[in-house]
Amino acid sequence: MNKNEETIKRFYTAFQQLDYSTMQSCYHPEAVFNDPAFGLLDAASTNAMWQMLCSRAKNFTLTFDNIILLDEEYTTCEWNATYLFSATGRKVNNKIKAYMRFKDGLIIEHTDGFDFYKWTRMALGLPGFLFGWSNFMQRKIQKQARTGLVKFMESK
Repeated sequence: MNKNEETIKRFYTAFQQLDYSTMQSCYHPEAVFNDPAFGLLDAASTNAMWQMLCSRAKNFTLTFDNIILLDEEYTTCEWNATYLFSATGRKVNNKIKAYMRFKDGLIIEHTDGFDFYKWTRMALGLPGFLFGWSNFMQRKIQKQARTGLVKFMESK
């Protein structure tokens, strides 16, 4: 098993256990993260995001598989998270594809891709069904997610 694959397995195994400290140790100090819910985050915000998500997780399960080493730098994998969305208490089963770039055996770029409209329908119910497909809804959710993250970071 190569070092990047070991890092991915360590990261997602820690995530299964909601061990944000180990997850954070898998990131390079200059890492960036991007996903449809939070948008682009720097390293400090990424580390805080994982701490926030792990500390708030309810009825959380995670599986991961299909790790594909594209070359020495780039890797993808698939992961599936099931949890209660904290804002609504609704059950979400989110299927995600992670795209990672590595430097010195650590994640330096991490992008999670998922069907945002599908996620909004599960997380928000009727409002997600009606408006989850729109850029307006995605911007609104990103703003709420980032505002929550800033408040979490300020409270630490």
